[in-house]
Amino acid sequence: MLASLFLIGAITSTPQMSVQAASQTIVEDGIDGMTNAVNRMLGGIITYARWPGAADSNRTLCLVGTPRLTDRIAPTLPGNGPRIILRRTTAAAVTGGGDCDILFFGRMPDADRQRLIGWVRGRPVLTISDDDPGCLYGAMFCLAQKPAGVSFSVNLDAIARGPIRVDPRVLKIGQGGGGTP
Repeated sequence: MLASLFLIGAITSTPQMSVQAASQTIVEDGIDGMTNAVNRMLGGIITYARWPGAADSNRTLCLVGTPRLTDRIAPTLPGNGPRIILRRTTAAAVTGGGDCDILFFGRMPDADRQRLIGWVRGRPVLTISDDDPGCLYGAMFCLAQKPAGVSFSVNLDAIARGPIRVDPRVLKIGQGGGGTP
């Protein structure tokens, strides 16, 4: 099944951040439907991100907290992308020298989330959350469950504050007429 990823195209501005609403990966029927959709979405997001330095090297995804959408995080990257190494860790371990290229925030205490968002500013770390559908707490990408699938929002302000570059095409997908999943 072909999963489609497209932007709705509506920008919401708040005094502290700009958020681009986006959507959607289809959730297939069956027990693994949500897990597969989340992992496809994560793989797509990671594919559009560029870290400074070496291209296509392995990336470490640090999972902090308890994911809401699936407990089996394993990004599915299209093609021959970098290998993603998953490590479950704590906020204290990350800020104490954790070697994370990607931070995935699940449910966690607000104080830990704030500490991690503050720590990541200016560092080459991609941040993704599934516990903040409106993308209001500082992650770059925020996943949300919708009736037809999994969608995401983009926090443009958070992306602009760090050295990770996101391919502009991810912000333009769907602007030329959109499309449906």
